[in-house]
Amino acid sequence: MNDNANCNVGLVGLGVMGQNLALNMADHGYRVAVYNRTHEVTEQFLDEHRNEPLSGTLHGHEKLRDFVAAIEAPRVIVMLVKAGRAVDSVCEALIDAGAQPSDLVVDGGNSLWTDTIRREKGYRGKLTFFGSGVSGGEVGARFGPSLMPGGDPKAWQTLRPIWEAIAAKVDPKTGKPIERNQPGNPVTEGQPCTAYMGSDGAGHYVKMVHNGIEYADMQLIGEGYHILAGGLGLSSEKLADVFAQWNVGELDSYLIEITADILRQSDPVTGQPIVDVILDKAGQKGTGRWTAANALEMGVPAVSIAEAVFARSMSALKDERIAAAKVLQGPNADIAALVDDADDFVDAVRDALYCSKICAYAQGFQLMRAAQQEYEWKLDFGSVASIWRGGCIIRAQFLQKITEAYERDAALANLLLDPYFQKQIQDKQNNWRRVVSLAAHVGIPCPAFSSALAYYDGYRTDRLPASLLQAQRDYFGAHTYERIDQPRERFFHLDWPQPKPQRVQVEA
Repeated sequence: MNDNANCNVGLVGLGVMGQNLALNMADHGYRVAVYNRTHEVTEQFLDEHRNEPLSGTLHGHEKLRDFVAAIEAPRVIVMLVKAGRAVDSVCEALIDAGAQPSDLVVDGGNSLWTDTIRREKGYRGKLTFFGSGVSGGEVGARFGPSLMPGGDPKAWQTLRPIWEAIAAKVDPKTGKPIERNQPGNPVTEGQPCTAYMGSDGAGHYVKMVHNGIEYADMQLIGEGYHILAGGLGLSSEKLADVFAQWNVGELDSYLIEITADILRQSDPVTGQPIVDVILDKAGQKGTGRWTAANALEMGVPAVSIAEAVFARSMSALKDERIAAAKVLQGPNADIAALVDDADDFVDAVRDALYCSKICAYAQGFQLMRAAQQEYEWKLDFGSVASIWRGGCIIRAQFLQKITEAYERDAALANLLLDPYFQKQIQDKQNNWRRVVSLAAHVGIPCPAFSSALAYYDGYRTDRLPASLLQAQRDYFGAHTYERIDQPRERFFHLDWPQPKPQRVQVEA
């Protein structure tokens, strides 16, 4: 590992993701300069992978100025550091160390998209700032992540060869991932799971929505598990078989696959199923909250994503829940006593999970549709779905269907309106309703299942009780209303209450 060699690309931040992304780039023949603020981490990383069968090379540097000098100009430098102030600190340090305006600095962390917009403008003339979502966890980073780049289109053309090389690959016809998990054997064929998302913060925004959908997906799986384990009384071993069976059908996905693995795992200390000894208190890093908060700001009903975030918040109230369980009463019933055929009910839960999943993804894409108007992006939703088919945490065969939906109609207003998804919910909704009803009847919480069903029913209802709500708003606050017998955007007000109310038109 000759530190004097010129490198094709640099990487700052040797956490787990940074280390694996550097190895991935080296695996594809790149000479990679690496830097970490704590140099001992750099030395340990190089020592651990000194004999790795890489076609490229890794070059560590203790001083940031030497790191910058080792990269061929115009430079491509990838940052994988904690979102927030650390990103600005690295950018400022790179400028001090000799980075030039033409040097491309790629933020691969989970940064807030508005920060990316600010940074692209703020660093202009000092360096070329560029944001990119990176999904797939440590294994994805090492052997092929899903990459969501956003920024200056000319900068994307510079980054594109690297991103297309290291991204996960899928069969372009079937959408199935081309798997690899061994160093020194990179996948070069197939369609790369990366595509240009749009200008400034588009890449990080799409990654945020990805994570919001991921929250919903995980919560939905958890609710299916809870209903079958707590309501039907299935053992973890039996549930592992159920999820493994689901994974060869329409629910085929990474999250379903690892759920089956988790349910088979025994605790090495007690011998019990590991899921039974893990504390039921879920953490979160913020991207799900960002998605839910942005949905509120944009007025988009991403209810299942929001409920998934709130479900984690509810789980965090562990001590309060323990105390409440001793005094708050629920129904004295169980699902096992209410179903005649356990296998049939397992199938019903599968259908409920699939229908709810369709709605959660529909909400995510609806949110992105609103965002592109707000930020003047031009998002290609078929492309977004296609790059999520491999590498990322929500990768699933289901995403091939979403890709095909947007190929049929690029202007599709909502996934629920696509013929394939219409038919899926039409065929499965009776089971979906049955599961939600039974869960409510016996007192098993399923907020994501329930909110997804409410979203579907709300979206298909041509007249909602918002008419009464708007009348109330006009009554107590003179907020005006529109009429069904008048053109849209013409507003009216009543002087409440009056025996013979007078109509007063309010100009828009």
